[in-house]
Amino acid sequence: MTPARRKIVYAVTFETLGTLVASAYLWIVSEASAGSSLALSVLTATIALSWSYIFNTGFEAWEARQPVRGRSLKRRAAHALLFEGGLVLICIPVMAWWLQVGYLEALVYEAGLIALFIAYTYAFTWGFDRIFGLPASAR
Repeated sequence: MTPARRKIVYAVTFETLGTLVASAYLWIVSEASAGSSLALSVLTATIALSWSYIFNTGFEAWEARQPVRGRSLKRRAAHALLFEGGLVLICIPVMAWWLQVGYLEALVYEAGLIALFIAYTYAFTWGFDRIFGLPASAR
C-alpha cells in the first residue's frame, strides 16, 4: 500500500468508527438529541480526518529521521497524545458553538472524549499496524 493510500485508509476507518463512539458518548452526557450528537460527531470527524492526514504526514516525516525504528510504547503514546492535543484546540470552540454551551462545559465534554479517544487511538493504531503492517517510516 502506498504511503498516501495507507494514510487515507487509516483516517477514514478511524473516523468512521470514532464517529459512532463519539456520537454515543455525546448523546449520553449532553442534553443534545441523538441526531444533533451524530451531526456534531460527523462535523468533528471531518475536522479530525483533515487533522489526521496533516498530523500523520508530519509525524511520519519526523519518524523517518529517527535513528531507532519501530513504534515503541513511548512513541505510540506520544503519537496519541500529540494528535489528540491538536484536535482539542480545534474542536472545543466548535463544540461550544454547536451545543450552545460555554467553553468550560465544552472542555468537560471534550475531556471525556479525550480520555476515550486516547485509548481508542492507541488501540486502533496498534490494530491497524497489525493488519496492514508498519509504514515504511517505522520499518
